[in-house]
Amino acid sequence: MRWITRVLIVLCALLIAVPSQSAAGVSASTSACPAGGCSVYLPLTRTAGKLLTVGLVTDVNGINDKSFNQSAWQGVLNAQANLGASGAYLESESEYDYATNINQFISQGTDLIITVGYLLSDVTKAAAQGNPDQKFSIVDVAYDPIIPNILSQTYASEQAAFLSAYLAAGMTTTGIVATFGGMNIPTVTRFMNGYHQGVSYYNQEHGASIQVLGWDPDTQTGEFTNDFNDPAAGKAMGEKLLGLGADILFPVAGPTGLGAAQAVQEQGDAWVIGVDTDLTLTAPEYASIVLTSALKNPRVTTYEAIKLAYQDRFVGGELLGTLANEGVGLGTLAASVPPELLTKVEQVKAAIIAGEIIVIP
Repeated sequence: MRWITRVLIVLCALLIAVPSQSAAGVSASTSACPAGGCSVYLPLTRTAGKLLTVGLVTDVNGINDKSFNQSAWQGVLNAQANLGASGAYLESESEYDYATNINQFISQGTDLIITVGYLLSDVTKAAAQGNPDQKFSIVDVAYDPIIPNILSQTYASEQAAFLSAYLAAGMTTTGIVATFGGMNIPTVTRFMNGYHQGVSYYNQEHGASIQVLGWDPDTQTGEFTNDFNDPAAGKAMGEKLLGLGADILFPVAGPTGLGAAQAVQEQGDAWVIGVDTDLTLTAPEYASIVLTSALKNPRVTTYEAIKLAYQDRFVGGELLGTLANEGVGLGTLAASVPPELLTKVEQVKAAIIAGEIIVIP
């Protein structure tokens, strides 16, 4: 097992910001605020002399995955810049490292332990139940019933999918768009539900009749590969949907979806929409055919979990990332999207945030 820990910043003065430094090789911005501004971070009054220690345990993809691990770590870096916090991470090279890394942080007396992704759901649960006074937060996992000392970071992914679908409906030239999933489970189908609703809203608003292949929200049935790590199956599914006339595909299938991106690239005159993370960053070889991505943003929810612990308001349950708090959103947009369509997407986003449009998971 490779053990990597970095103690980065100790903030020791009241209301004085100390520039943060990332661990070696971590290609994440260390600025106090994201490009979109500080609204999700500030204002906050620090408590003099208070130090909160935070430990992050990655999954096997490591800290530089351009995905959930790196985004969550960015939340820790932002907390270091704005709160009394000191962050460290442990990378997991295999599933056998998960429990060991968690226990390492427990033995160090870490105030808040953050674990990343569903692969760590069982070991996080076991550690939390065995250490009821230890605070945990886990990215993209929810427990039913809730565990009192675990704050689950969850996401209104249907909202991001709704926006991506509205964009797709405005960009399709065939009048047919499509989606498919890795498995028929709630974390997948809430994306697909939101996607279908986004197209339906576009049709209603524009008097259009854009079709959605691959998902029926009434029967909750559709196209699934039944695997999240099979690009060949994703390519076959992509080719099938393209063959039925779709020119924009939204695979909600993890790495399986890369096969659909390959199918789009080979056919040409079509687009793919990424899921969870910005596909232009995680798979830059497909950047030219990425319309956008429906994002989850652990940076925001991780920061909020740390803030709750810092303010002694931490409780178990769910912390929901939404469009309103920037916990979900759209990734890089294709340069060819017309400005007037971008304006409409922003208006739809504002209406969702205002509660004028309700997106059902």
